[in-house]
Amino acid sequence: MPGLIPMIKKLTPNRPVLYRSHIQIRSDLVAKTGSPQADIWDFLWSNIKQADMFISHPIPVFVPHTVPREKVTYFPATTDWLDGLNKELNQWDSGYYGHIYNQAAHSQRMTELHWPARKYIAQVARFDPAKGIPTVIDSYAEFRRQCEKAGVTDVPQLVVCGNGSIDDPDASMIFDQTMAQMETHYPHLIKDVSIMRLDPNDQLLNTIIANAHVILQLSTREGFEVKVSEALHAGRPVIATLAGGIPLQVKDGVNGYLVTPGDWKTVAKHLMDLFTDEELHKKMSYEARTGVSDEVGTIGNALGWYYLAAKWAEVGVKKADGTGGLDGSEKWVNDMARDEAGIPYTQGENRLPRHFTQSKDLPVQTKAEA
Repeated sequence: MPGLIPMIKKLTPNRPVLYRSHIQIRSDLVAKTGSPQADIWDFLWSNIKQADMFISHPIPVFVPHTVPREKVTYFPATTDWLDGLNKELNQWDSGYYGHIYNQAAHSQRMTELHWPARKYIAQVARFDPAKGIPTVIDSYAEFRRQCEKAGVTDVPQLVVCGNGSIDDPDASMIFDQTMAQMETHYPHLIKDVSIMRLDPNDQLLNTIIANAHVILQLSTREGFEVKVSEALHAGRPVIATLAGGIPLQVKDGVNGYLVTPGDWKTVAKHLMDLFTDEELHKKMSYEARTGVSDEVGTIGNALGWYYLAAKWAEVGVKKADGTGGLDGSEKWVNDMARDEAGIPYTQGENRLPRHFTQSKDLPVQTKAEA
């Protein structure tokens, strides 16, 4: 797709072109001359550099050093609260889709869910090397060991599931590795763990997320991961890693917990807390449900794109004399839109934390800051 940019600029030089970077770019490796990442980025940038704006996830380290800062703006990934993946489902619908899940599990000779008789923990993600699925399994095993030690008998199940993707060549390999991990190291837990590659069905994933007691997202690397926003919107406490854009969404100790990638012992500890302290779980569920910003939903997405379209139509592309164009300067698109409308964000209004983009580091959002 970036190859279209030079053609657009050649045929219609006054047409603004906005480039949306929707992936994690390893800017540290891009900066190393001769690395494979640098070679690939040089090829991509030879086309992208003709774009008038570079729109990135709100994570500074995802923006390579070659991109002029005046072209950079930040815009998070978004989801739709009214689509099948997020809309509220009544008890009958949840039972229906839960039955579909168990039918699929039965046909694949996989463990079925016993919800609502038993609670469960879930990670909903593609079977991808970066999704931290081995850590999910290790965390659950350690959690079960602690339950046994503490005499907890009402133990939850674990669900690891997700859809396939056309750009997901590792899915079969990761699924096989996950099953091998269970069979080799934790055969005694197989009857309580359900690992499923599901057909595309938004309502089914919605049901799994909305009825889980705790959601995990233990990625080792990540873009923004809107599944975290979707789980919080459903009122589920999230235990997630300090990877990519996840720390912008999870308030550590408020609506979930943030851990270092691979730290299965700390994940297990937080699971124990959330399964043995009912008041803590209730409080975190409330904070999750009420603390999601409009920026990660349809409203924030529409606001940003309508603003950019209207503003670029007004100012036009930057001309040789320096007039025209829109200065990004690493500002958030939603901030630009709200300021232009004369309705800036107010104190206490739900929004993603801005201080993350003021530094190249991503500090943990603490309880005090929240």
